[in-house]
Amino acid sequence: MATVDNLRNGLIETILSIKNKAFLEALDTLISTSESETVALSKEQKTMLEMSEQDIKDGKLISQEAMDKRNLEWLNAM
Repeated sequence: MATVDNLRNGLIETILSIKNKAFLEALDTLISTSESETVALSKEQKTMLEMSEQDIKDGKLISQEAMDKRNLEWLNAM
């Protein structure tokens, strides 16, 4: 797993290579928002998170590999 410094340096290198102004502005907005704002969740979003936590406690989990397989089967059936 990469250290925080490695991740930061890699991101800086990537950002320095981006020439698309609109993309950089969107990235700036994303970074600014993530540092300064707390997102208010709706009642429905809170309920979904609570349901997800209960699923985890109950062991109702699926591996990423199994989910990928399920998704591919679904996409191929279309």
